[in-house]
Amino acid sequence: MINRTLKLSCLALLMPGILYAQNLKKITLPEAVQLGIENSKNLKLSQNKIEEARARLEVVKDNALPTADASFIYNHAEIPTHKLSIGGATPFNLPNRADAFIGTAAVQELVYGGGKLKYARESTRLLAEVAGLDADKSKEEVSYAVIDTYFSLYKLMQSKKVVAQNLASIASQLKQAQRFFEQGIVTKNDVLRFQLQQSNITLTDLEIESNRKVVNYNLDILLGLPEDTELEISNPELTNQQIASLSSYMDRALSSRQELQQLDLRNRAAESDLKSVKANTLPTVGVGANLYYINPSGKFIPPVNQYIMPVTVGATLSWNIGSLWTNKNKVSESRIQQKNIQIQKEIESDQVKTEVNKNYQSYQLALNKINILETSIAQAVENDRLLESKYKNNVASAIDRIDAETLLYQAKINLEIARADAGIAYYTLLKSTGKISQ
Repeated sequence: MINRTLKLSCLALLMPGILYAQNLKKITLPEAVQLGIENSKNLKLSQNKIEEARARLEVVKDNALPTADASFIYNHAEIPTHKLSIGGATPFNLPNRADAFIGTAAVQELVYGGGKLKYARESTRLLAEVAGLDADKSKEEVSYAVIDTYFSLYKLMQSKKVVAQNLASIASQLKQAQRFFEQGIVTKNDVLRFQLQQSNITLTDLEIESNRKVVNYNLDILLGLPEDTELEISNPELTNQQIASLSSYMDRALSSRQELQQLDLRNRAAESDLKSVKANTLPTVGVGANLYYINPSGKFIPPVNQYIMPVTVGATLSWNIGSLWTNKNKVSESRIQQKNIQIQKEIESDQVKTEVNKNYQSYQLALNKINILETSIAQAVENDRLLESKYKNNVASAIDRIDAETLLYQAKINLEIARADAGIAYYTLLKSTGKISQ
């Protein structure tokens, strides 16, 4: 009984740790991006749109198949007058009632319709490709959203580490100030200044932790994870990426951006639509076969030689001559619609180039900030060391000592944030070229 109680007690002590371990997930940036893509509801919707476009294409293809229909009619007639006399001819008698069975079956095939079916297939196929590019664009958007949130969480985690170091350092400084106060070296005011500094840093830590929880929750949602999952992220390898020339990023964007590719496809689809409209002025040729079954005997299965089954085969040539003068405005409308697409691409291309240039300059600025901050940290470290020595020797005041330490840890936080911002700026530049992955 004692052993069982001891086991239960140990299990109770271990349960919180076990539960925490279940809700803790270590994840790298590539893993996060892959998980976000797999669980994105927007991508599932985009995939459904692709399937819809493919189904629409199959429907258009079905229009090229022969059409066939069949019918069977039963007629029953009651004849109140039984004798019919026309002019002076001998009258003849009619039955009291009559039944007849009539059946028809027909097969029709459009041989030539001015190429309209061909143009319709081509236009629909191109629009299906547009839907595929929509999915590619959504995939890039999802990847970037995950990357941006991942880096935001990384910035907060790195800031917490620096703040924790700052708190440990200020606690040590506070103990030292209290000793100096007891020895009469510093005043009570100096001790209070260190305590105030400790309170301010603690408040900063609380704000960072609150923001971390918000960003952690947002990333859980993006990745499709349980909302109480604590994410332990790794260093996203913030090594400064080698930057190519601006023109190379411009060329990549103009050839890879999904919006521009979609407009190219829409322009080709508009060209097919224009040809289809022009085809309205052309004649159409069709062939068909018809089978008739006529049974006036009144019996479902007629006696021999009391029914006929003629079969006809024919070809039809039709031409709406009026379209020669009524179709020209439709052609003009289609040309204008195609021109709109071409102009829209020119506008979109200018916007893409502007976006790439902006992101290129932002990334260069981010790299320059890192270089400056690395230099400032070296200066802040030296300044903090000198002020620490002066304070210990009672040459510098508590205010000078606190200011030097504050500058050092603020520079450290700024550097970590700048490195993360450089990572985000790099992926933003890649996103503006249409491909986040190199």
